[in-house]
Amino acid sequence: MNTRKEQLAAFNRLLDIMDELREQCPWDKKQTLESLRHLTIEETYELADAILDEDLEEIKNELGDLLLHIIFYAKIGSEKKAFDIADVANAISAKLMQRHPHIYGDVQVENEEEVKRNWEQIKLKEGKTSVLEGVPKSLPALVKANRIQEKVAGVGFDWEEPQQVWAKVQEELSELNQEIKAGNNQNTEKEFGDVLFSLINYARFINVNPENALEKTNKKFIYRFQYLEKAAKKEGREIAEMTLSEMDVYWEQSKTLFK
Repeated sequence: MNTRKEQLAAFNRLLDIMDELREQCPWDKKQTLESLRHLTIEETYELADAILDEDLEEIKNELGDLLLHIIFYAKIGSEKKAFDIADVANAISAKLMQRHPHIYGDVQVENEEEVKRNWEQIKLKEGKTSVLEGVPKSLPALVKANRIQEKVAGVGFDWEEPQQVWAKVQEELSELNQEIKAGNNQNTEKEFGDVLFSLINYARFINVNPENALEKTNKKFIYRFQYLEKAAKKEGREIAEMTLSEMDVYWEQSKTLFK
């Protein structure tokens, strides 16, 4: 691995390259904070994919792409005379030290949960009026639900036992079933949302990240279905012309390949 001196030299090199690109490259010169936004979101999802695939080489590459974006934003900030990369680094360093009084102060904690509770209490003291202020409005709904529940749990608004949460899941499923039978589409949607919200909450109690779990299932389904498509094509058949029982033969084969 690289030494701290080598790491700093590599970071400094990236800063120099960013300066050169901003001055000389027509595309880089044209970019703004707003124009980079959607690209940053895309790069973040690409990193998330690499993490779930456990592809360390790709994680390294995607981290580089995200680091470039951070440097790019800081460069634009310096041009606006608002902030530069040193301000960004100093701000996060100060925040980390302030929010870890058990490391940089005299606060004592027993476990991870106490650290989380302290974190939320400190943020309220910093001027936030709600623990939910830190949840971005544009987060995907599943991720947002998970963050909402983590946030309120951090200030003690939480169930005591996993069994209580599972009972809530069962209650919400029963209410959903009642609305489905009644044929009330509007209420069915509301109850379906309640089921998802309670399941996401239960996932937290059994130490499962719901976003990761669902995405892994998505990937598994894609692999298996694409195997079905390829197997059918090898036999010169179209999936749309196959019966479900015929497709199920390939589907069961795929399960042995993509566990």
